[in-house]
Amino acid sequence: MLVILDRDGVINAYEEGQYVCSLAEWQPIPGSIEAIARLSRAGYRVAVATNQSGIARGYFSRAMVDGIHEHLQGLVQEQGGRIDYFAVCPHHPDEQCSCRKPETGLLREIQQHFGLSSLSGSWMLGDSRSDLEAALAASVKPVLVATGGGQATRASLDSEPLEGVELTDNLASFVETLLG
Repeated sequence: MLVILDRDGVINAYEEGQYVCSLAEWQPIPGSIEAIARLSRAGYRVAVATNQSGIARGYFSRAMVDGIHEHLQGLVQEQGGRIDYFAVCPHHPDEQCSCRKPETGLLREIQQHFGLSSLSGSWMLGDSRSDLEAALAASVKPVLVATGGGQATRASLDSEPLEGVELTDNLASFVETLLG
């Protein structure tokens, strides 16, 4: 089984329109590191799919993003787990790439990495409409967290609903429900 996580707003604190430009600015949401490790220890594969347009905008480098991911991986490993794969879209929204969510390129990259014929049966947790739309387009079960931009996204779903979206308070509560 596979769980795909958006990064900003799901794993770490994030406010819409803000960029995490350094490791010093990157702060995990309470319980998220332990939740990832718990998924991993329970036999789930965990992947991160993250739009990082700040690279194209010149706010930070790909090396900085990779450094944050190495730090995140270390924190998860300290809890006895691991993140199996990181998929990153470094493009500006104007570039019209196929990997920037809501496009499915990052999810297809993850699918290919794991050698899966499909992603059906997998979950994707996100805090934005683009996360949910990418999940639905790739036949992944979409889960909206209330952290990050999740509250605003939930309000937008009232006027423009998406079918099949599950709601959860945060990553830790999703894992608690999934694993019991």
